[in-house]
Formats: sequence, C-alpha cells, structure tokens
Amino acid sequence: MQQVETTERRVLVVEDERAIADAVAARLRAEGFAVQIAGDGPSAVEAARTTRPDVVVLDVMLPGFDGLEVCRRIQAERPVPVLMLTARGDETDLLVGLAVGADDYMAKPFSMRELAARVHALLRRAEKITAAHESTIRLGDLEINRAERRVLRAGVEAHLTPTEFDLLVHLAGRPRTVLPRERLLAEVWGWADASGTRTVDSHIKALRRKLGADLIRTVHGVGYALEVDR
Repeated sequence: MQQVETTERRVLVVEDERAIADAVAARLRAEGFAVQIAGDGPSAVEAARTTRPDVVVLDVMLPGFDGLEVCRRIQAERPVPVLMLTARGDETDLLVGLAVGADDYMAKPFSMRELAARVHALLRRAEKITAAHESTIRLGDLEINRAERRVLRAGVEAHLTPTEFDLLVHLAGRPRTVLPRERLLAEVWGWADASGTRTVDSHIKALRRKLGADLIRTVHGVGYALEVDR
C-alpha cells in the first residue's frame, strides 16, 4: 500500500493493475483528494479500517479476495460510498455489487474525467444528507433518522447502504408521489442523463428486500412512489 498525507477528503483506490491505479490516483490528486492505493483484498479492508476514506474506488477483480467481498466487509464495519470498476460489464457483477453495498459502477475502459465526476457526485450526495436537518421522518410504521442514518420499519432496524438510504430519504420527502427514474438519477445520483436507470431499479429492489415489497409502488414506464401514510 502507498501512504499519502491526509487532507479533508480521502479516497481509497483498490486496483491490482498498478498502471491503472497510478493513473486514477494521479487524476484524483489533481482534483484535490488525498489518495491511498491498495492492490489486493486484505490490504484494502485494512486500509479502509485504518484511514476511514470518504470514498472507495474499487475494482471487482483482485487477488486475495475479490472486490465484492471487499465491499461487503467495508460496509459491514462502516458505511462509505463505493464506486466499483469492472472489466467484464456483466450484469450479474453489477447486481451483486449493488447488493453488497456499492453505490455506483463504471466499466473498463473508462474516462478519467468521468471517474472524477462520479467521485465528486458521490461526495456531494453524502454531504447533502449530512447537512440536512436532523429531524426524524416518521411515515406510518417507517422511521428514518437522518442524523444517525438509521431506518426502522415496525420497530425493526434495516441496514441500508449509503445510496439506499439517500434514495429512501428522497422518496420519503414526497410520499405517495411518483418520481421518475430520470429525476431520481439527477437528484440522488447527480447524473445528468438517463443512462443509469438500471441502477435505480436495482436499488429499489434492494429497498424492497430489506423493508418490505409493499413499501414502494412501481408505475411502469414512469418511476416509483413511497406507499406509506403521511
């Protein structure tokens, strides 16, 4: 692993191809981030534990154990935004990655400019939630504590990833209102186009699995609405 000086925003880059890792690190440092590099699964988990990064850029294919296991272990200890990188472009990798706590993904080869933009977007979402007022949202049997980032339904706590939490808060801000996928992408993910609608669908599926299939209504061809009492 490569140690760097600490600044306000820290990014952990987990990539076993050194040329790619160095290129990503150089771009992110140029954007003002402090960057640490890990080249395998075990060292990535240890680096996340000791340095507490603000964002993790994580390759799927790693020695030791793969990026999916790294993501699972990191999120079990401390929720943190994760951008996954994959060379395979396999939908299974995407769905599994989102299920274990990834917030966004990019397929190789990718634009360094776009990667930097995605990292900034992940941070903006996290900071927006942190800066929001600290009241608790209560809708029917659903309780969302924004200060503690905790969610309970019928008194049972659900463990959500950072993006799942952000998406739920966004839906809860307009209960029973149908929000288009494109709007959710723009307001929750910070994406200006509709190329990631599959990402929205996958996160909705995860919320239903964790909080109940009846919680979110699908309006086919349009979007989703939180179906709880005001």
